Amino acid sequence: MKLKNNLLLVLAALIWGVAFVAQSVGMEYVGPFTFNSVRFIIGGLVLIPCIILFDRRERKESGKKMSAERKRPEDKKTLLIGGLCCGIFLTVASTLQQFGIMHTTVGKAGFITALYMIIVPVAGIFLGKKIALPVWVSVGLGVAGMYLLCITESFSINFGDVLVLLCAVGFTGHILVIDYFSPRVDGVKMSCIQFFICGIVCAVPALLREHPNLTVIVNAWKPILYTGVLSCGVAYTLQIVAQKGTNPVAASLLLSLESVFSVLAGWLILGQRMSAKEILGCALVFAGIVLVQIPWKAGKSGTDGQG
Repeated sequence: MKLKNNLLLVLAALIWGVAFVAQSVGMEYVGPFTFNSVRFIIGGLVLIPCIILFDRRERKESGKKMSAERKRPEDKKTLLIGGLCCGIFLTVASTLQQFGIMHTTVGKAGFITALYMIIVPVAGIFLGKKIALPVWVSVGLGVAGMYLLCITESFSINFGDVLVLLCAVGFTGHILVIDYFSPRVDGVKMSCIQFFICGIVCAVPALLREHPNLTVIVNAWKPILYTGVLSCGVAYTLQIVAQKGTNPVAASLLLSLESVFSVLAGWLILGQRMSAKEILGCALVFAGIVLVQIPWKAGKSGTDGQG
């Protein structure tokens, strides 16, 4: 069972890594707002059958009796608020990422986005949490990696890299919001709501600025369906199912392979290559990501590696 769950998490990371290629290819057909709007609405639709199946399984396990707590009306209100907040953060982060991918390579976008794994524990400072020394080491590795990955010989940084870095900050807020609401509500239902919120919000600027038509959207059906069905629906469900039987640290490490798969996918599918300097930067970023996810005993620093 453990091996099966680990393989499912690796599969989810693979799907997400290749999704960076699909997002890049999708920009050849439609605008970023249109792409995000359609794919997230599809992602929300895909999760509806999953919610129905999970609810049926839960009814069987509980003898067809839902707990009194889940029937409380305030739970629905919390679920809607959580879905709305997550949807707003997801809209901001995914939009920045989509615009950023238009101006940088798939591999760089994958590793820069993955920096949220380092930013999240550091953000704990503003929540009154202490930060362990290994986390600061991870920050140093991340900064050094970003320098090698993004800063050119003329000490300038690519505009797309800046957008993707801001996207990582946006995903940090998204994760913190999920961390607050997930113990209080059904995670799959909240994810479904956030997808629809993001799809609807992105539809407004898409209609006003990009004026999409059905023909153009149909031409982009492959990358849109991949990111909507596989990236949003299938991969998220795999994560939910597999993490229940896996150590959270191991799960995080396996899911962080997403950044590695994005580089491989960009190379194999799009022919995008990296210089030795950029590869070293990726290695340092990945080392920081791995280090920050290792739980450290509180004896020396008073907290674990996650802040």
